[in-house]
Amino acid sequence: MNGVDTLSSVVRGRVLMPDDPGFDAARRPWNRAVEQPVAAVVEAADADDVAALVRHARSAGLGVAVQPNGHGATGRTEGTILLRTGRLDSLQIDPVGRRARVGAGVPSGRVQALAARHGLTGLPGSSPVVSVTGVALGGGLSWFGRTHGWVADSVTAFDVVDAEGRRRYVTAETDADLFWALRGGGGDFAVVTALETTLHPAPQVYGGRILWKARHAPEVMDAYREITATAPDELTVWLDLLHFPGADPMVAIDVTHLGDESEARDLLGRLHHLPRPLSDSRRTMPASELGTITAEPTTPSPGISRGELLTELDGAAAKALLADPVAPLLSVQIRHLGGAFTRPSDTPHGPLTEPYALYLFGVPTDPATAKAVTARQRDLAHALPVSGRKPLTFLNPGETAADAFTPATLARLRHLKHRRDPHNTIRSNFPVHG
Repeated sequence: MNGVDTLSSVVRGRVLMPDDPGFDAARRPWNRAVEQPVAAVVEAADADDVAALVRHARSAGLGVAVQPNGHGATGRTEGTILLRTGRLDSLQIDPVGRRARVGAGVPSGRVQALAARHGLTGLPGSSPVVSVTGVALGGGLSWFGRTHGWVADSVTAFDVVDAEGRRRYVTAETDADLFWALRGGGGDFAVVTALETTLHPAPQVYGGRILWKARHAPEVMDAYREITATAPDELTVWLDLLHFPGADPMVAIDVTHLGDESEARDLLGRLHHLPRPLSDSRRTMPASELGTITAEPTTPSPGISRGELLTELDGAAAKALLADPVAPLLSVQIRHLGGAFTRPSDTPHGPLTEPYALYLFGVPTDPATAKAVTARQRDLAHALPVSGRKPLTFLNPGETAADAFTPATLARLRHLKHRRDPHNTIRSNFPVHG
């Protein structure tokens, strides 16, 4: 017996071994371009199941890789037990206290749908299918981050299973070091089974996407730079250079505003002097529909990404972004940051002072295309004023925690990992130990 063979007697949830039907589907991550080898898959029934699994793995000298549905996977899972926490899907909203208790398997879209009924919002990113817990463990960039900071800044408590298999309730008061690490330092320190987070008022939300033909990209870029130079914290504007298969290249402006439509249109007045767009989906919308703005895929697919933080978006940077066609990439996205991101934050990332984030994405349809996508991403990043630091949630499988954190922060995280999990039982997508 190697500890894996007896899993079915340890947990009540489903256990899948390599010879079982459905094993391959269960072990695969969201990004189908990433190969994820594991010794077994466990779909935990509840938090007690998680605790039993961790105790068993620790005694057997095994590692437990934790994923609700596989976003952010890196493939560093050889020989581990893949723990799926998707069934930990409880969700409670306290509209009076403006709080949510969110199970580890709950996607952002579910929180938004329930909170919106009370005129409240969480801090959603561009995709409604990513788990709230996964985003918070990585810090988390949100549509409303300019107003409220990192997603992790709003988290007030965690339910965890520690590396000894004990269930614990972690807050800044009960365990300041672990609470700090979990709010953006990754999932290397404990298995989060649920979290509690502050909800924010959102009585009115305005948002949508405007699309133009790519030939208007220089004018759109100029308008984007002008708007973001003076945008209030309640306004978030992203620019996207797009080239989808079978379609002509386009340029888009994506926007959200925590406020009414008339104020948003005044703030975006510069856009109304641009050429007639192909489409304009902007409208007053419930916070539950923010995931429709960028229309990201809601089913697993292959992709190659690269994220960067820009120290500025001056004329030279704008010229570099527009110098060559988007292809072989599908998208070149620029997110305006600033606002609350720059304020003090007692998280591993700390304040995010770079004013823009860059996200480059392509699909590896074949080896030659994959190589071309990677080369284009590298060349574009080298041509831009990047800081060298990256949000943890923007890292790709070839990068490490050292690409996200300062040396001092990484040393603190490693020290905590060594003290709390000396056997390295709990494995995150981006381990801090190396």
